[in-house]
Amino acid sequence: MIKFGTGGWRAIIGDEFTKENIQILAKAMSKKMKSEGVEEQGMVIGYDRRFLSKETIYWSCEVFAAEGIKTWFINRSVPTPLVMFYVMKHGFPYGMMVTASHNPAIYNGVKVFTEGGRDADEIQTQDIENYIREVEEERKTTPIVTMEYQKALDAELVVEFNPLNEYLDNIIEHIDMKKIRDAGLHVALDPMYGVSQTSLKTILLTARCDVGLINERHDTLFGGRLPAPNNNTLRALQTYVLDYRCDIGLATDGDADRIGVIDNTGRFLHPNDILVVLYYYLIKYKGWKGPVVRNVATTHMLDRVAESFGETCYEVPVGFKYISAKMKQTGAILGGESSGGLTVRGHINGKDGVYAAMLLVEMLAVTGMKLSQIWEHIVSEYGEIHMEEREYKFTEEKKQEIYHNVMEEKLLPKLDLAIEKVSYLDGCKVYFENSGWIIVRFSGTEPLLRIFCEMPEEKAAATLCEQFEDFLNIS
Repeated sequence: MIKFGTGGWRAIIGDEFTKENIQILAKAMSKKMKSEGVEEQGMVIGYDRRFLSKETIYWSCEVFAAEGIKTWFINRSVPTPLVMFYVMKHGFPYGMMVTASHNPAIYNGVKVFTEGGRDADEIQTQDIENYIREVEEERKTTPIVTMEYQKALDAELVVEFNPLNEYLDNIIEHIDMKKIRDAGLHVALDPMYGVSQTSLKTILLTARCDVGLINERHDTLFGGRLPAPNNNTLRALQTYVLDYRCDIGLATDGDADRIGVIDNTGRFLHPNDILVVLYYYLIKYKGWKGPVVRNVATTHMLDRVAESFGETCYEVPVGFKYISAKMKQTGAILGGESSGGLTVRGHINGKDGVYAAMLLVEMLAVTGMKLSQIWEHIVSEYGEIHMEEREYKFTEEKKQEIYHNVMEEKLLPKLDLAIEKVSYLDGCKVYFENSGWIIVRFSGTEPLLRIFCEMPEEKAAATLCEQFEDFLNIS
């Protein structure tokens, strides 16, 4: 029942996300650590503000303690990148974060990080799932042994601590705080009822920004909205930016590894645009050199910017583990995805919405330009591309039908545009000669089919999506 997707294991609370399954996962991780001889080094565990997140930590610690494995428990809700940072900085073999990231409130889940604070790759997650099957088989005759949490704490098999300051100091060291202090920026912040309100607000105030805060309270229902920073969920932030004449509006998802941005005119800056802006800034203004990495469903505008500076843009499958691995391999200075996650060379090996937010604020201070002006300058230099994004729910029968037709039979609708190539690296991506691309793929974190299309004209992108809808018989 426990299956890992592109963002860890996620499941509906009370359905597959249960105490029983959480303990099975903890037991499986214990067996894996022992088989690798790293159990003495222990495990770092953190959690976000979702329903049952903290309880999940207790249930996990009780299993690890019974197995003699020490856990370092970050005893307050924190951003996912903090856990990744601590695993990397202090050389832990594994870390776990209890979160379902930007999924609906009825979900919770667990992300597993490996050495270096990286997202567990497919080899690692397959290994974990193999141990899960072992545990499930053993449970038919032998129950999972646990140690009461307080006893584990007394026996020092659980250490409660809070490394927030260490994480914040690391970000501050990499940001030009003096430039930001001198700029006197007015920033609106929307944590979306998640975990960034303390960390991001603290850094902004340290940089002497005037900070306006909305949606900061603890609400496991996330105000009745999806805790994903997109154009539909950030209307309140748009209004705040306009009403109070803010320089920028910043939002993070439930566990603060993704970012959403509202510019000074109230425009939602798509995550694709954020990547382009930051890559341009790092090369043009900070003088960095190096390629950029994006996934198959992320804007090709990055390719244009990279080419103009004599650099390369690398394409990888969806899943940040692929981005971080390619960045390490190529020395890329930035890697990101169209869903709002990005990281920068020299920081952690995964998404960090807090760091990304501060880099954007630094950009405003260093350039002395409004965010809208920066984007207008980039468009005037590189042209404009329009992205159309659509998603669809499906039955298991429909999923099998689509997968068979598209991925196995490799069927495509009849298209008027000349096709340059078709890739099945992750889903089905059609590249058109000098005129854009379209991809059809199943989500790795939610039961959804997604279509992304990027074309020079908005109407052309919409038309292509509709052609694929008709071909797949979906709506």
